[in-house]
Amino acid sequence: MSIKTAIIGCGIMGRRMLEQMNKHKGYTPVAVWDPNLAACKEAQRSVPEITIARDVHSAIQAADLVYLACPPAPRKAIALSAAAAGKSVFLEKPLGVDIADSEDLVLKLTSLGVPTAVNFTQASGTALSEASQAVQNGALGDLIGADIIVTYQAWPREWQEAADWLRLRAEGGMTREVISHFLFFSERILGPISVKWAHPSYPQGTDLCETHLLARLETAKGQPISIMASVGGAQPDRQELTIKGKTKSRRISEFYIDAVSDGGDFLNVGEIPQDPRSVSLIAQLDDLLLCINRQPHRLATLQEALRVQKLVEAMLLGHAT
Repeated sequence: MSIKTAIIGCGIMGRRMLEQMNKHKGYTPVAVWDPNLAACKEAQRSVPEITIARDVHSAIQAADLVYLACPPAPRKAIALSAAAAGKSVFLEKPLGVDIADSEDLVLKLTSLGVPTAVNFTQASGTALSEASQAVQNGALGDLIGADIIVTYQAWPREWQEAADWLRLRAEGGMTREVISHFLFFSERILGPISVKWAHPSYPQGTDLCETHLLARLETAKGQPISIMASVGGAQPDRQELTIKGKTKSRRISEFYIDAVSDGGDFLNVGEIPQDPRSVSLIAQLDDLLLCINRQPHRLATLQEALRVQKLVEAMLLGHAT
């Protein structure tokens, strides 16, 4: 039987997930809800048979699985309502922006015992699987650390502009939205990471999010993770993580382009999919079925998401951990 799903939040991520779930034989989207009725109707245009719930509680009650694509602030209350009703929960990251609130969320969701996972999109992807395998079989040699480089002409990017909260310091910014993915990837490969120092830059006299970030993080073995992120300038957007080894290094660009170097130019590993976003979401949904059925899966756990959140919020404050 397919999993009846409610989608809370009908912005770009909610609509993308709705479309992929509607194509996937394991899911039946039954309800959407967003406080913005226009956003609900936009989602309904892609899946006309979906019901626009009258409120969030009606959406939860209609489903077996609740996917939360809403902004961080309301995420905790909705997730706990869904879990208390016995529903499986799939959350977008971050869990939140307040560490104490997120610690409480993780504790309560864990105690309620429903299947729960967080949508770090690389978790089920080929790039992470193959990079992990390369580390395990020694193909990279001794690991010496990682570099994370993120640059954008503007933030939010054009396709994100409808989500106004992404431009604000309270919940948005590229560190929470993008760098968090590469921190998750890094911890999967290198183990737990801590912040040694961080220097974020914000537009003065505004409530806007960070425009630049320099940071040094380290693994438990002292391997450095260097972060350089910036907004502005006429240049292509750049999003990449390089896992550096003494023999070879693996570079993950745009979340899914995997390349290897032995000291020369990086060469792509395998073929680049024509629709990488769709491939990524399908892989996540396949593993989500395993999670719901309480089988081993590759999705991010609550504990992993909380660790990443702590790293992110520390860097945004310029703190060490």
